[in-house]
Amino acid sequence: MSDYFGKDTPKLGFGLMRLPRVKGAEQDTIDVEETSRMVDAFLEAGLTYFDTAYVYGGSEVATGKALVARHPRNTYTIATKLNAGAAKDEADAKQQIYTSLERLGTDYIDYYLLHAIGSGNLPKYNEYGLWDYVKELKEKGIVRHYGFSFHDSPELLDQILTDHPDVEFVQLQINYADWEDKNVQSRACYEVARKHGKSIVVMEPVKGGTLANLPDKIAAPMKEAAPDASYASWAIRFVASQDGILTVLSGMSNMAQMEDNLSYMKNFQPLSEEEYKVIDQVQKNLAAVPTIPCTACRYCTPGCPMEINIPGIFGVMNNYLIYQNLERSKGDYNWRTNKGGKASACIQCGQCEEQCPQHINIIEQLVRAAETLE
Repeated sequence: MSDYFGKDTPKLGFGLMRLPRVKGAEQDTIDVEETSRMVDAFLEAGLTYFDTAYVYGGSEVATGKALVARHPRNTYTIATKLNAGAAKDEADAKQQIYTSLERLGTDYIDYYLLHAIGSGNLPKYNEYGLWDYVKELKEKGIVRHYGFSFHDSPELLDQILTDHPDVEFVQLQINYADWEDKNVQSRACYEVARKHGKSIVVMEPVKGGTLANLPDKIAAPMKEAAPDASYASWAIRFVASQDGILTVLSGMSNMAQMEDNLSYMKNFQPLSEEEYKVIDQVQKNLAAVPTIPCTACRYCTPGCPMEINIPGIFGVMNNYLIYQNLERSKGDYNWRTNKGGKASACIQCGQCEEQCPQHINIIEQLVRAAETLE
């Protein structure tokens, strides 16, 4: 698969996971009227790629109302996803496409993805025969293109693309902050996808919003180079400037975010050589923030009597130290510790410190994490 179906695709995609909500409603319902206005603005700018998923609560139904019911079907493309983890068995997994079609009010999906694949859930996608299933859906005309979204190592990505060479595109977490990150490995995953000739849909270009709200000290080169440009614009243009990008997803929650994105993506211009130098300096500023030197080797975790996800906790602490977003960091921390002990559960037995190749004072850092995040 080459880039043939992505050459003329606008570089910005409307991520429909964080849609605006009705204020004061008894239930956390999506504001379809506001979403409709955002959809209209997006289409009027000549942009066409809309991304939702079976497991995005209420999103497919809202997309059906705000987009499909109001605009000709040949004026936009829809991406949605099959999530094996949300299915109780193989039949349930294979039924998801038909539920998605009903929710959306359409009879075909332009881009269909196996959702959030990693080493933990890959066996289930294999067991359920979903790789062959999406090909069958394409043969029936229910799906126009199929791919998968991915959260794991470049080595696993290389294995999957070798085992399934007919996959047409892959969705990856790519942003300039994670470009050389030891855990996310954005650049390495990007290069694996390109080696296999795959077009790429980018998710998390603004790293869940953190790159839109950088500390002033870190973002100073951007402010100096372009005082009126949003920090988000630098992040999105960075990934959109890479070769082989089908589209860059931005999860937009209000019209202000939509208008900002359209201001620089309606007539997209790749980063200049001087602008790349600005990004490079911001990357250096991020790397210069003192953080816990954890490489996520996980040597510390097998013998932990409290089953504490030490590398996960340190990753959250490092994000907090860099971006200073305490509310988001606490949310990430709760997610990272939902299947094991929290940092405060540490009994200070010291076995983890004996195993750490980086000689980190783990007990002290766990106390610090508990005081900050709990």
